[in-house]
Amino acid sequence: MDWDTFREERRRAGRPFVVAHRGARLLEAENTVRAFLLALAQGADALETDLRFTADDQLVLFHDPTLDRMTEGAGLVRDHTLAQIQALRTRRPGGVLGEDRIPTLADLIEATGGGAPLLLELKDPLFLQEKYAKMLVDTLEQGRVLRRSALISFNFEHVLAVQRIRPDIPIGHITLKNPWPKRGAQLLGPLWPLMYVNPLYTAHAHRMGSIVAPLDPTPEPRLHHYVRWGVDAVLADDPGGVRARLHGSSKLK
Repeated sequence: MDWDTFREERRRAGRPFVVAHRGARLLEAENTVRAFLLALAQGADALETDLRFTADDQLVLFHDPTLDRMTEGAGLVRDHTLAQIQALRTRRPGGVLGEDRIPTLADLIEATGGGAPLLLELKDPLFLQEKYAKMLVDTLEQGRVLRRSALISFNFEHVLAVQRIRPDIPIGHITLKNPWPKRGAQLLGPLWPLMYVNPLYTAHAHRMGSIVAPLDPTPEPRLHHYVRWGVDAVLADDPGGVRARLHGSSKLK
C-alpha cells in the first residue's frame, strides 16, 4: 500500500486500516524492530513511529525527548551519539530491561524490506532546518520508501519544512484542540473526543480530500463509532486485537 493509493485501497478493504502505534508496544519494547515486526505479523496495515536526531545527527525511532523512561540511560536523546544510545538496553512493557536496542529509521526500513507503509511523527524541532529535513528525505529515498511514507506532527511547520524539499510527500497534522479539519493536511489526527464534538469531522475531511486517523491508540471502546463515521485508519497499541475486532466490523456498525 502506498499513501497515494490509500483511499482506493481503504474503499476496497471496507474497514479502517490498522496503524501500529510504536509497534506492538503492549508486548515488546516500543519503537523497536521487534515490536514493529510483531505488529506486522499480527496484521497491522502500517507502522507509526517517532523521529528524533542524535548528537551525531542520526535519525532514531524514539518518542520521548529524554532516554529516562524507555532505557537504562538518562538525559536528552540529542545529547547522545548513536553509539551511546544503541549501547543502552530498552524497557519492555512493565519496565523490565530487555536486549532490544533503539533502532534508526534505516534499520526499520531494512528490517521490513521497505514493504510496510510508514507514518512518521516528527518530534524534533531540528526538522525546521533544511539540512535536517533533507536528511529525512534522503533516508527515505535511499530506502526506496518515499512513496510509502507520510509525515505527521503536532507542529505543522515541521512537516511543511520537509514538504518544501519534496512537495509530493503527504503530510498530516495532529491536534488536541481543533474540532475542524486543517486545510493543507493530507492526513488528520484529531484527539478522539474531538470526533464527538464534531461527528461530521470525517465527512468534512473527505470533502477536502484528507485521510482521518483519530489520535486514539486504545480505540477498542470506540471502534463502532469509527466504523460508522467512516474513519480511514485507527491507531493501535494492540494491533492484533484491534485487527481481529475490525475483521468482524459488520457487527460494530
